Amino acid sequence: MGGLYAGATMADVLIVEDDEPIRTALTRSLRDHGHIVTSFATGMTALPAIVERRPDVVLLDLGLPDVDGASILSMVRSVSTVPVIVATARDDESEIVRLLELGADDYVIKPFTAAQMNARIRAVLRRAGAVEGEEPIITVGGLTLDVRSREVVLDGVLLELTRKEFDLLMVLARRVGEVVTKKDLLAEVWQMAWGGSDRTVDVHLSWLRRKLGETAKAPKYLHSVRGVGVRLVEPTVA
Repeated sequence: MGGLYAGATMADVLIVEDDEPIRTALTRSLRDHGHIVTSFATGMTALPAIVERRPDVVLLDLGLPDVDGASILSMVRSVSTVPVIVATARDDESEIVRLLELGADDYVIKPFTAAQMNARIRAVLRRAGAVEGEEPIITVGGLTLDVRSREVVLDGVLLELTRKEFDLLMVLARRVGEVVTKKDLLAEVWQMAWGGSDRTVDVHLSWLRRKLGETAKAPKYLHSVRGVGVRLVEPTVA
């Protein structure tokens, strides 16, 4: 991954944008913010670079000339966990939800400023645990989360978690013992600050519980608080 230094966030950014003036201006502005920037005009030329270069974050335009950006997002997600910020002119809720469910980490609505994009980059890097000063290892009972490698070990066994399952567990682990509302989980894990279905959280919690070897009726780590949210605790504390 790209270089990160104390006190600031410098990311290796890969831009996929077919509009040359936008691509040039965004590249220049993000470099002015201290980032390392590489840009591509088409999705299929960018895809090998995303896999081989392993940038810190990808800025992906949806309206590409060769392949729809959503298709590129799906291809990236099949082989990489790199954070992806989608840039779109489509601001309808159903489309945004679809992109987030496909694996986008965040989105911006065109037109946007370089300062806004820089803030989004910093936000996704914080969620990915790539910001200097963040605790890279979180331990709760027999559960260990490596934020940087995005690996979870339970009682010595490596768990196979999806991206959203890991993100959900990480948010709860960073606030261990605290009841986190479903609204907050939707905002932090799915970036649905404007709303969203509690069912989305419930389904992912169910999948996560199964992998942790527990159920809602017989919880070990994940304890629901009716009408409020859920909290992560050590089994002995529960």
